[in-house]
Amino acid sequence: MQKSLRWRWILIAIVLLLSVYGVIGLPKSMAELKTNLDKNIRLGLDLKGGSHLILQVQVQDAAKVEADQAIERLKDELRKAGVNYASMERNDPTTIEQADSIQIDIRGVPAEKSGDLRRIVSERFATWVLTPVSSTDYRMNMRPSELLALKSDTVERSIRTIEQRINGLGLTEPVIQQHGRTDAEFEILVQLPGVDDPARVKQIMQTAAMLEISEVKDGPFASPEQAMAKHGGVLPLNTKLVKMAPGKSEGDSWYLLTRTPVITGRDLRTARPGRDEFQKWEAAFTLSQDGARRFGRFTEANIGNRLAVILDNQIRSVATIQNRIEDSGRITGLSGEQEASDLALVLRAGSLPAGIVYLEERTVGPSLGSDSIRQGVVAGLVGLALVILVMLVYYRKAGVNAVVALILNGVITIAMLGYFDAVWTLPGIAGLILSLGMAVDSNVLIFERIREEMRAGKAAPSAVSAGFDRVFLTIIDTHVTTVVACAFLFMFGTGPVKGFAVTLVIGLIANVFTAVFVSRTMFEFSFYRNPKMAELSI
Repeated sequence: MQKSLRWRWILIAIVLLLSVYGVIGLPKSMAELKTNLDKNIRLGLDLKGGSHLILQVQVQDAAKVEADQAIERLKDELRKAGVNYASMERNDPTTIEQADSIQIDIRGVPAEKSGDLRRIVSERFATWVLTPVSSTDYRMNMRPSELLALKSDTVERSIRTIEQRINGLGLTEPVIQQHGRTDAEFEILVQLPGVDDPARVKQIMQTAAMLEISEVKDGPFASPEQAMAKHGGVLPLNTKLVKMAPGKSEGDSWYLLTRTPVITGRDLRTARPGRDEFQKWEAAFTLSQDGARRFGRFTEANIGNRLAVILDNQIRSVATIQNRIEDSGRITGLSGEQEASDLALVLRAGSLPAGIVYLEERTVGPSLGSDSIRQGVVAGLVGLALVILVMLVYYRKAGVNAVVALILNGVITIAMLGYFDAVWTLPGIAGLILSLGMAVDSNVLIFERIREEMRAGKAAPSAVSAGFDRVFLTIIDTHVTTVVACAFLFMFGTGPVKGFAVTLVIGLIANVFTAVFVSRTMFEFSFYRNPKMAELSI
């Protein structure tokens, strides 16, 4: 018995020391103690304050990009196969609802070449369906299953890209996930606890960083009407008018560009801030191997023509191609180091696959979070004090076991959340309080069973052993049932609900250890110290 108890106390001591270390670390001063507490007990948005944002992904942009790439590939394939055509262009859906209507129109295909067109599309464009409109005209529509997958992938990639941008700023414990509301289609929830500069973060997230380098066909024009007038009121096929970014020219300037860019943000490998030869800030970027090859081929064939660097549908610079350009470029004329660093960050994190629209912003002030913490702590301490009082009055000395197990349960739960880098929220605090309530319930079950065994005439040691053994399966059953419910909350709930589920599960696991193992060890230690104990104070 003595050896068994020794190892039990050693295990309990190890768990206790690890738990205390997980909460306060090894502080050498009060200042370091506070720092460790802030580091290990991370507060969420509702406790620490910060920004709550909802963004909507414009999935129609991704559908248009997919159609543009399909057009370029199809043009190459038809040229290799010797299939002529009069024109090939896509429509221009402008809303999320119109994304399903994305299509490519192919006109003027000779009738004798229709078989070659069908063969090329069926073999190499499996995501598209070719439908004849007339003997020479055809229409390509994306398959519904492929379009659905594209939308889902666009939202997921947008979340990953925003995560990289936020993490690049060094913010801690951000919540970035798809919005859980049933009517929140293609929406992303972003929560940033303790943000020092919310305006800057919001600007970085709103910046789609959709980089394009396109050929300039004409311009500049003082207005779109001037451009339309020069071209007879109708823009040439596969062109678009794009405005120069504010501050990049005197007055408004518009350029006529090719609709399909030569290079996009997907072709970037890295980006970094720097200074040009005039010591002005710029963002230099490097292209991927495939992008460099295509860019080099294009610039070599278009020496003397102009290229426009477009960021978020605004022209940042226009330059004449002097010679072949392959794997690098730069965006000049930036206002300062901050703009250059932020632009390099969003480019380096990756271009968003689609534009994003800012739908909602809510700010939680630190004072509101402090009130929540204070009220939560007061509620928890009052409840804990009342529970301890009832346990000590009703179960007398045996209530001490329950109190020790209860306090150890709370310490273990807080420490485990610190080890898992979890974030505390108000629902998380509710999960902790509920787990402590279930810990009290477990002790009540054990003590009442021990009382029944003692009424049946058993000696104190036998009553304690039988009480723990017979209640154990009941405790496991109730805890497993609650854990299963928490699993569903975690799978289908939003961030705060998930925090509640995680906290409650950790508390339940800790409860099995404290209510069964620790409490039983304390009873057996009492019998070891007093082998002739005939009654229990219970």
